[in-house]
Amino acid sequence: QVQLVESGGGLVQPGESLRLSCVASGTIVSKWTMAWYRQGPGKQRELVARITSGGTTNYADSVKGRFTVSRDNAKNTVYLQMNSLKPEDTAIYYCNCPTLSTWGQGTQVTVSS
Repeated sequence: QVQLVESGGGLVQPGESLRLSCVASGTIVSKWTMAWYRQGPGKQRELVARITSGGTTNYADSVKGRFTVSRDNAKNTVYLQMNSLKPEDTAIYYCNCPTLSTWGQGTQVTVSS
């Protein structure tokens, strides 16, 4: 059974940073494209970033230059480093493996002064 567990969310002020983690069990993250999505209040879920098995990364325009997706194969974990956070980044962030149609439970990120 494949499971994805996110952590690292919290309440931060604008301009601060957070690092989200997604630990996988039942599969090997380096085999698949892994993605981070988010869903803000009253908004649809949107793709934030993804990393392919080959290490290619893609980002939503709204986070380019501020967010970085990475992977630690030894820890079977995918990360989302979020810098220069803005109030509009407030959302529940989800880890996703598209090929396996698996989602994590989400972690709340709130950016507010």
